[in-house]
Amino acid sequence: MAETMDRPMRADAQRNRARLLAAAVRAFSQEGPEVTLDAIAKDAGVGIGTLYRHFPTREALVEAAYRNELARLCDAVPELLGDLPPDEATRRWMDRFVDYMTTKRGMADALRAVIASGRNPYEHSRGQLIAAITTLLQAAGEAGSLRRDIEPADVLASLGGVSLTAGEPAQREQAGRLLDLLMDGLRYQEASA
Repeated sequence: MAETMDRPMRADAQRNRARLLAAAVRAFSQEGPEVTLDAIAKDAGVGIGTLYRHFPTREALVEAAYRNELARLCDAVPELLGDLPPDEATRRWMDRFVDYMTTKRGMADALRAVIASGRNPYEHSRGQLIAAITTLLQAAGEAGSLRRDIEPADVLASLGGVSLTAGEPAQREQAGRLLDLLMDGLRYQEASA
């Protein structure tokens, strides 16, 4: 049995897993933790057996959906830096962070159930987020578009504050303004003497 666990996932299985994770995020964010697994499987276009093959418990599905969203956010950094100047990549990533936090807030009750089962879906979240922010800040600092003395943890705390203050979908305009203010602070350069 161990051999089957080491084999790479077939392309169709990978697609099914990705569709299940996307459907789970939508369902838990919009309908809460009581949404049925049947409804998630149906939304993903797969049978319930396929869902259980990938995620044997509700908690496993919730945790995987959350971790997938976190990975999507953090894994976007190289692509953004490849497509945009570093300061613009940083600002675009901040928008994605607010979206991620909105999703996480929508999944809060489902994530609490995971924690109650003894698992910690947030175990590595902070480290992954700090690493992503560090990469963005270093690139922007080297390009001279952002200050070099910025602590990544301070940026993470600031982004958390924006998300708490204006993280609802109806507040996206305000969140954008707050992120623009944050970026202005990251650009500020002390006048030379």
